[in-house]
Amino acid sequence: MSEDKVTVLEKIDAPWGKEIELHRVEYESGLAMLRLRIREGRRFTIIDLDADTARRMAEILGDFAR
Repeated sequence: MSEDKVTVLEKIDAPWGKEIELHRVEYESGLAMLRLRIREGRRFTIIDLDADTARRMAEILGDFAR
């Protein structure tokens, strides 16, 4: 049985009926990842990001938002 810990950080209602959930996933090994879960109707896309990738994505998103 897996002892991974999943914490929901945020739920975002996005345009065109999409929903984005951000989760912190802490694996039994101690590795922590940011999980993006995107729902489009009944379809889900799940992407796990390491800290470096999440940091780079945050920079790009911040630049776009400005």
